[in-house]
Amino acid sequence: MTAPGAAGEGGGRALAEHRLHPVTPFRRAWAPVAVLVGWAVHDPRQTQEQLTRLTTTTLLIALAALVPAAAAYGFLSWWFTHFAVTDSELRIRTGLLFRRTAHIRLERIQAIDITQPLLARIAGVAKLRLDVVGADKKDELAFLGEDEARALRAELLARAAGFAPGTAHEVGEAPARELLRVPARHLATALALTGATWGALAAALVVPPVLWLVTHSVVTVLATGLPLLGAAAARSAGRFVGEYDWTVGESPDGLRIDRGLLDRTHETVPPGRVQTVRIVQPLLWRRRGWVRVELDVAGSANSVLVPVAPRGVAEAVVARVLPGVTVPAADSLSRPPRRAGRCVPLWWRGYGVADTDTVFATRHGLLHRSLALVPHAKVQSVRLTQGPWQRLWRLATVHVDTGADKTVTARLRDVQEAEQLLRSQAERSRTGRRAARPDRWMA
Repeated sequence: MTAPGAAGEGGGRALAEHRLHPVTPFRRAWAPVAVLVGWAVHDPRQTQEQLTRLTTTTLLIALAALVPAAAAYGFLSWWFTHFAVTDSELRIRTGLLFRRTAHIRLERIQAIDITQPLLARIAGVAKLRLDVVGADKKDELAFLGEDEARALRAELLARAAGFAPGTAHEVGEAPARELLRVPARHLATALALTGATWGALAAALVVPPVLWLVTHSVVTVLATGLPLLGAAAARSAGRFVGEYDWTVGESPDGLRIDRGLLDRTHETVPPGRVQTVRIVQPLLWRRRGWVRVELDVAGSANSVLVPVAPRGVAEAVVARVLPGVTVPAADSLSRPPRRAGRCVPLWWRGYGVADTDTVFATRHGLLHRSLALVPHAKVQSVRLTQGPWQRLWRLATVHVDTGADKTVTARLRDVQEAEQLLRSQAERSRTGRRAARPDRWMA
């Protein structure tokens, strides 16, 4: 739906402004109701006292006034919201009383995700969320028609990649090749074998009997045990619903992730923006050879690449995220010297480090293993630290900081080895940045 044109960029060319999908007012009409509910939850005692004072007639009058007010708010907020795509930016104008115009430079866009809550899927609409460099939160367009959202996403990515405005419409959505699809039974089994699930379940089974022995109060046992049991079930069920039908595909604009049972989400891992890749393996997954792959992406909330997969399959996906990188084998990571056990008994055996031509890799965890990979080009700074106890045993720790405000640590290394790691990593990060591929869409 197009609104009247506004003054455009250069030459007085009219700039076509568009409105959101007509279903949007129904979504925004809930805002006044949400304010009242929030006030009621904040002070339930006072709310109850106020409600007891009101008569049925007063409540009906209030409801009759609230519904039209909410409907008017939803309609007016939709009517005064416009967006437009210019040669260099996406403009979003919002605000009923206080006007706000967001100017989003296309070359600053990192990722564009499409999310569809359950009701939005039924209505055939979608929400477009944009990750922008330097922005604290995502700008969004909610809601657009599903086809319109995909077309706008494709056009914005094409513009961000450097395509001319006249040809950006013709590029369309880049084709994707499926790399991985997680079967539902594997996901359910993996969640059942996760330590956090067992820990929450153990708490739900152990705490109530202990409370019974102490208090002999059925009310106390039920008030404590039922929430614990519900939390244990909700934790696993929530992850299953969110990670259901997890699919990873490769396209020219990055790796695409489609997931969700009720709320469907279509995310994109921005090319060249991945700072760290972690391969995580809980204890109970080792017999099956399963791992989980997590990401640190600069300026993005995307944190999971693969929820569960065989290690070989997961490493093949990692190779698509970090081209030219080979995941170091477990026996190629060097352990700290034995005297590190004086600082961290037993658990020091889970530490390891490898400094290859392409990545700085560290491992930690004896039961819950995690291998972190940092490409040399993504290293922002390198630090060496020593506590008094480490100095006594001639040990040091090397910290590698990335552009995602994260730190990867090689713990309890021999002092001479740590100094060598510091020098070599500083040099490799400089040469890696010069040889790095450009951070551009469809590059």
